[in-house]
Amino acid sequence: MTTLTTPDEAHVEGEAAALYAQDLDTLGYVTTHTRVTALNPDAVRAFESLIKALLPSLGMRRYELVTLAAAGALGSTACRAHHGLKSLKYIDADELERVARDFRNAGLSPAEVAMMEFAERLSLDSAAMTEADAAELQRHGFSDRESVDIAFAAGARNFYSRSLHALGIEPDIPPQLPPQLVDALLTGMRQ
Repeated sequence: MTTLTTPDEAHVEGEAAALYAQDLDTLGYVTTHTRVTALNPDAVRAFESLIKALLPSLGMRRYELVTLAAAGALGSTACRAHHGLKSLKYIDADELERVARDFRNAGLSPAEVAMMEFAERLSLDSAAMTEADAAELQRHGFSDRESVDIAFAAGARNFYSRSLHALGIEPDIPPQLPPQLVDALLTGMRQ
């Protein structure tokens, strides 16, 4: 748990209350990371706006794959678990389990693997990346806009996951996730 003081559902107000309500509607409970990030709801909404700006070119499936790769490279339990749950809307559970364990051997298209490798490299050592990394995305058919949006999606996940790590937020695992998928999501991360 974090040392930060967060209001419970009965005492939260304004835009923070709307963030709590969003979790209650979709998950049935308020996540630890929502309780903490809702201390600055304007920043949360700005982050959400950034993500919405990426979706027209990436679509939800590719956005979630990039997010899972970046979160896995970062060792972000909270983001892997919560985006694993979100991914079930766009990726079949069996495929998602294979992706979570080893995306390179999960039967994804070569373009999807390249996109996830890019997100992983960005998350592990972005300073070592060169124009060859972006060229690899283009070689797999991604447009300039899609390449930028893949980088933004991976970078955004780094911002969010690293912020949660820095604040010492205890990750919670959505109870709706099947145990075998939880295992795949958490053991498939780089540590």
